[in-house]
Amino acid sequence: MRLHERDVRLRLPFRFGAVTLTEATEAFARVRITLKVAGDPEADVARLTAIAGVLDRLPEPYHVTLDGNEQYESVEAVLEPWSRMEQAAALGRLVDSVLFIEQPMARKVALICDVRALAAKRPVIIDESDGDLDAFPEAPTAGYRGVSSKTCKGIYKSILNRARCEVWNAEAGRAEFFMSGEGLTHVEKNGHHYVNGMAGRPAAEQRRFLEAHPDLYAAGDPVRLRIERGQVTIRSLDCAGFATAAEPDWESMREMAS
Repeated sequence: MRLHERDVRLRLPFRFGAVTLTEATEAFARVRITLKVAGDPEADVARLTAIAGVLDRLPEPYHVTLDGNEQYESVEAVLEPWSRMEQAAALGRLVDSVLFIEQPMARKVALICDVRALAAKRPVIIDESDGDLDAFPEAPTAGYRGVSSKTCKGIYKSILNRARCEVWNAEAGRAEFFMSGEGLTHVEKNGHHYVNGMAGRPAAEQRRFLEAHPDLYAAGDPVRLRIERGQVTIRSLDCAGFATAAEPDWESMREMAS
């Protein structure tokens, strides 16, 4: 789940209207949350402090990843807000909960900067810099310890990068390198915040997918992804074919304007 609003509110007009972060964590995920930073140390720390004020009320442990989205220009610039965070008593639990930092610097400098000073605080991984098959092998020399795995990058790159992690860890004799999303036990999912389920698709098509994958979809108008306590069940996708037991209504599709 990604959080953007400075007043710590999410806008989910298709289901909840304007909801608070508290309501969102209860509805979607209580355990693992991705938080974006914007490249402004003062504003970033203030916003994270407001978010921590909500998350710290959760009775169970929570875990956070910080996504820099290329907003900083140097390692020193990233270390400034991190130092402020470490010194802020109100951010103690949130700081302790940070698992790793994702692509904090712009891709034009990310792989030529030495990030080891930052990686000494938390592991740092590349995301946008992973533009070709040779990018990840360059990253460890700069101090990076991981890479993101996303559908938009293609499954074959994920398989290759996972294999690289296995080889490098075997050579190092410890689990030093990793790929976010490994094992599919906790991956980032944010489309449910801005995509209105299967709205716009024929009712019969929605019904077919709901009947074929009742663990993945929830009944409603429209049918949408089923998320229960931050978890998505995909057991029914283990079936013949391309991980689906239903097909779209091909006849209802229209050609996209170029």
